[in-house]
Amino acid sequence: MAKVTIKVNGKNQTRNVEDRTLLADFLRDELGLTGTHVGCDTSQCGCCTVHVNGRAVKSCSMLAVQANGAQVLTIEGLAKNGKLHPVQRAFSECHGLQCGFCTPGMIMATVGLLKDKPNPSEDDIIHGLEGNLCRCTGYINIVKAVKMGAKLMRGKGKRR
Repeated sequence: MAKVTIKVNGKNQTRNVEDRTLLADFLRDELGLTGTHVGCDTSQCGCCTVHVNGRAVKSCSMLAVQANGAQVLTIEGLAKNGKLHPVQRAFSECHGLQCGFCTPGMIMATVGLLKDKPNPSEDDIIHGLEGNLCRCTGYINIVKAVKMGAKLMRGKGKRR
C-alpha cells in the first residue's frame, strides 16, 4: 500500500492505495468521480481522459501513485459556479454526443487541445482527438463542437 495525496478538482485527497491502482480507478472508486469513464482498459478509447498538471492524459494508463502530489482536473471540476465550461456548452449546443459515454473524455481532450491550439484548423482537431473514440457519431458534430468551443473560449461566441 502507498499513501497518495492528489489535488483533485481543487481539493486535496489523501488515500492509501495499492501500488497497482490506476488513476481512473482511484478517481472512480475512491473518490466517486464517475464522470471519468473506462471504456477499454487499454488506453485506446480516451474515455478516461483527465488533466494532470494541466495536460490531458488517459487515466487508465497512469497509476495513482504516479499522480502523487499532482493536480488533477476531471469533468466534474470543469464547470465553475454552476456554469458550464465553454467546451461543455459547445458539445451540448452542437449535439456533439449521442450516448454520452465518450463525452467526458472527449471534452477533456478538447480542452487540452484548445489550450495548445486556441484557433485549431479542422486538421488540428482531427489529429488532436485521434486518441478518443466515439462509437455512435460520425464525428461531424464533435468537430463542430470543438470549433464552437474554441470560439467561446476566445470570447467570440454567443453568450447565454
